[in-house]
Amino acid sequence: MKTRLIVAFLVITTNLAVAQEIQTLFGRGGSANGYAAISNKFTTINGHFANMNEVYGGVFINRRWLLGMGFAASTNDIRVPHQYSVNPWQPMTYQYGQGGFMLERVIHSNRSIHLVVNLFSGVGFTAQYHRPQWNEWDDFDDFSTTHDENWFYVLEPGAQMEMNLLRWLRISPGISYRNTYGSNGLGLSDNSLSNWSYNFTVKIGGFGKRQRVKHSTEEISN
Repeated sequence: MKTRLIVAFLVITTNLAVAQEIQTLFGRGGSANGYAAISNKFTTINGHFANMNEVYGGVFINRRWLLGMGFAASTNDIRVPHQYSVNPWQPMTYQYGQGGFMLERVIHSNRSIHLVVNLFSGVGFTAQYHRPQWNEWDDFDDFSTTHDENWFYVLEPGAQMEMNLLRWLRISPGISYRNTYGSNGLGLSDNSLSNWSYNFTVKIGGFGKRQRVKHSTEEISN
């Protein structure tokens, strides 16, 4: 179900395209006024490594501003300490997620390598659940119930070094800092949720028109 939603999101966003031109590392070509991004983020939650998948996208205005939405969630087993577990008799896992508004400022978008700064602002949540082991997937429905649901505000500024590979494809390694406000989950204060994230992002879509330099032929008389 999650995979279908992500695919639908990418299709809708990339269909915003209109034919124009930009510079790329491997050639030139046209594209659009909107793009989608898929990102993998490495961070820590409560002092433990957390892998997060993120998808975002929206409308790209004047080759400078992206206005859109973003969603992210943890994917690995972030074990709940025994003293904070809602069920000490079972191994419990923290689930982290966030969703909200994404603003991106692209600086010199037409250059093959350029800087991007962005800001996520939205709602975050955490919960505890029993993560099935490999031999327990047949009974997944018995473990999908979440406990200790915790909602809070998230503000995450970041920066990326973006590279134009093709007219419709860019990659953007970067860094961001996640700030949370109002978390009161068991063992999850704002201090334990706020931290640096290191990410690698792939962007697909259209990125605006490349301005061409016109050359004039001057006639020189001797």
